[in-house]
Amino acid sequence: MKLRKTKSISIILFLVFNCSIIYSQNDRKSSDYSPYELLSSYYNNDFTPFKKGSWYVGMGFDFSDQQSLNTKGLFQNIIDGNDVNYSIKFKGGYYTGNYGMIGLNFEMYENEFNGIVFRDPDTLQTNSITRGYSIQPNVRSSVPLTKNERLSFFTVIGLGYGIENTNNRDIANVDEITTTFSTTHNIGIGLSPGITFFAMENFAFEIQLNVLGYNVEITDTTIDGHEKSKDVRHNVNFNIDILTLDLGLAYYF
Repeated sequence: MKLRKTKSISIILFLVFNCSIIYSQNDRKSSDYSPYELLSSYYNNDFTPFKKGSWYVGMGFDFSDQQSLNTKGLFQNIIDGNDVNYSIKFKGGYYTGNYGMIGLNFEMYENEFNGIVFRDPDTLQTNSITRGYSIQPNVRSSVPLTKNERLSFFTVIGLGYGIENTNNRDIANVDEITTTFSTTHNIGIGLSPGITFFAMENFAFEIQLNVLGYNVEITDTTIDGHEKSKDVRHNVNFNIDILTLDLGLAYYF
């Protein structure tokens, strides 16, 4: 028997400040445009969203709540468990040249699991919580795909560093308790292409895909306060998976 209930909320809002656009537009108010003009001719009047001197500020939020019952896994089977995850991401950037931006991303996240699992040969009551932070300076270049720059292709190259702490407590046979504490440092570089499409006035949709990356993970683990271990992993990722798409809403002004 397998039953899984998942609740997920994912919101990504990008606000891009482009003061130069304000001065290049005429005095006509947005309310004076017809729906057709909002969707077409608006972009033919000196529309330059990626002009030098523009600022880029954004925020992202993701939340998921998953309940699992009699679910099989690679290392353990979940008899009855609840998994709650959330992350908050802040983004900023400045266009140092036309179509070229330097940026900085900051993310913090938390993952928490509570439930009963089976790890051969024991059934365990497990409580686990992970908190992490990461920072990523990056450069972004945009290439217009249409003359009025309404549709464009962009590429982001970023170098990141992250740290996360995990506390885990397993209880077996009522009184057998094992506590594990680990700290992971992550250093990596990644390539992420994407598409920007302006739907109405300065509002745009952005789709980003994580394609290529290399990272090093260094994990220090302590079990029951005295047994220590260290693990170093090198990972190279080249993966085109539509399930990793990030969809965002952007506003340029």
